[in-house]
Amino acid sequence: MAVGLRGLWRCMTASLRVAIGDVTFGMEDGAVSVAGLVLGVSAGTSDSRVVVLAGATGAVAGAVSMMAGRYLDVQSMGHRSDALMDSTQRRVQAHPDAYLARASARMRAGGFTAQEAQVTVEALRRNPQALADHVIAFELGSVSRPEASPISHALWMFVADLFAASVPVLPFVFLPLEQARLVSLVITGLLMAALGVVRGRLGGVNVYRTALETMAIAGAAALAGVVIGHLVSTA
Repeated sequence: MAVGLRGLWRCMTASLRVAIGDVTFGMEDGAVSVAGLVLGVSAGTSDSRVVVLAGATGAVAGAVSMMAGRYLDVQSMGHRSDALMDSTQRRVQAHPDAYLARASARMRAGGFTAQEAQVTVEALRRNPQALADHVIAFELGSVSRPEASPISHALWMFVADLFAASVPVLPFVFLPLEQARLVSLVITGLLMAALGVVRGRLGGVNVYRTALETMAIAGAAALAGVVIGHLVSTA
């Protein structure tokens, strides 16, 4: 049982490392869009249940939409990668001499001597798959399939989006409307700050700048929601 749990944990952490971009994007999208939604609705109603209903509906619908979009995106990238590699392999097999000549020219330009380039070209001629891999790497820009499956990317996107989207909604479940507005804004801002720090650390850039950027995005969404809520309620 313990071995099975450790294996499951390693599998989850490995897929998370590959899908960390999905997690970051999902959290930012979920928190920002739903924060704007609930704060906007709360500005136009005095009933917390209406805010919770709108927020919960928006959170679930948004998470499902992002999950489906990410699944199709990763699947399409995989199909495109396969098609490019297959067509390249067919062209290389049909006209190897042209590709070998370009490979030799690249090696000479990179500092190989004529003899070294010739030895390498002959090795590539004897191994068509290696020649195709060389062409894919140097002429197509290292085309490869996504490391994780479309389902893995989609699930991480769904979990991250739904988790972050629930943050601005929960205060309206437990607190009076006026208090919930302030608490929702504060905790959403804190979540965005934490996400900005993570973005900065992953990207190796200034964490203060990325934290301020993500908080500013959330603030802009919240402001837009409040303005729309006021305009609709007073129309």
